[in-house]
Amino acid sequence: MLSFWEKDSYYADSDFVIIGAGLMGLWSAYELKKAAPSLSITILEKNATPLGASTRNAGFACFGSLTELISDESSMGTAAMLSIVESRFKGIQKIRANFSDEAIQYDACGGFEAIQNDHSTASNLEEHIQYLNTLLAPITGNHETFCNATQQMNRYGVKGFDHLVYNSFEAGIHSGKLVNELTSKVLALGVRIINGIEVKGWIRTAESLEINTQFGQTIKAKQLIACMNGFTQNLLPQLNIQPARGQILLTKPIDGLMLKGTFHFDEGFYYWRNIGNRILIGGARNLDIPAEQTTDLAGSEKIRNHLSQFLATYINTDQPIEIEQYWSGIMGFTPNKEPLCTWAEPNILAVIACNGMGVALTPIVAEKVAAMVLAND
Repeated sequence: MLSFWEKDSYYADSDFVIIGAGLMGLWSAYELKKAAPSLSITILEKNATPLGASTRNAGFACFGSLTELISDESSMGTAAMLSIVESRFKGIQKIRANFSDEAIQYDACGGFEAIQNDHSTASNLEEHIQYLNTLLAPITGNHETFCNATQQMNRYGVKGFDHLVYNSFEAGIHSGKLVNELTSKVLALGVRIINGIEVKGWIRTAESLEINTQFGQTIKAKQLIACMNGFTQNLLPQLNIQPARGQILLTKPIDGLMLKGTFHFDEGFYYWRNIGNRILIGGARNLDIPAEQTTDLAGSEKIRNHLSQFLATYINTDQPIEIEQYWSGIMGFTPNKEPLCTWAEPNILAVIACNGMGVALTPIVAEKVAAMVLAND
C-alpha cells in the first residue's frame, strides 16, 4: 500500500499524464507547460531510461537525403514531402534555440549521401539536385541545399561509391545529452517524471481516466497523451503502428580516421558518422524487414555482420576496423511515413511514429500536441 506521502506526491492526480519520457513525451510536456504553466503534468516511463529510440539511436539530426526525399515525393506527394522536410528543418533550429551546441554536442558537420550508379537517380543526378534545390529554397533559404561532392569523396574518408551528394543542414548530436537537457528543462517547469512505472491500461470514469500501473497503483488524469512510439501496440493495438528495430555498431578508436560528418546510403537505410576517432554505423534493416519489425532489443547477428562488412568495404582507413559495442533501438512507423497525432479514444491522444526522424520532428510535433489537448481541456 502506498504511503500518504507517495500518494500525495508521486501518484497525485494530474491534469495530464504522458506515457513515455523519450523525446516526444518530453517535448510535449515542455510545450504544454509553456502554454499553460498552471497545468499539472506527470510523465510515466516504464524503464530507468527511455528504451525506445530517443537514447538508442545513431545521434543524427536528420534533414533528409536526396534519394530519400525523391522516394518520399513519389509515395506521398510533393506537398506532404515538403511539409515533413520543413518540420525537420524547423525542429533542428528549435533544438539549437533551446540548448547550446556544447551542451548537446551538436556538430553542424553537414550530411552526405553515397549513391551507386544502379540507383534510379544516378543517371540524371544533377537534374535531381537542381529540382530539389528549387523546391527546398523557400524552406532552407538556400538555393544550393544539395550539391555534388563526388570529386571530394576521398577527403571525406569513404570509397567505392559512384557519387556523393552533400547538404549543410544535417548534424550529429549526442542523443543522451539532448534527453538529459530536455529532462532538466521540463523538471524545472514543474513536470513530474516517474521512472520504472509501466502503464497497463486505464478505466474511464465520468470525471477522469484512472491509469493503472504494474504495481496496482492508479493515477487519475483528465487527459492521457500516449508517446510510446514502437511499443504502441501494447496499449493501443487499434493504431497501425509498426515497430522497427534499428541496430547500431560502434568501432574501437581508429588512428588517423579521415571520416568526418554524417552519411547515408540506400535511401537512408544505412547511416554512419564519426564520433571523434570512432565510427558509428546503423541500419540495414531492409535486409530482412519482416524480422526487424519487432520490439526485441537483442538484435540480429546477420545484420551486425553485414554492417561490419559494409565498413570494411566502404570506409577508407589504413588499419583494420574492430567493433567495440553494439545496441538496438525501437522506432515506430506509419504506413505513409507521416507522424501520427490523433485522438485514439476520447481524451487519449496518441502521438507517435516519427518514422526514424524523431530527433528533428518531435520539437515541432509537440506544438501540435499542446494545441490539440488544450483545445480539448
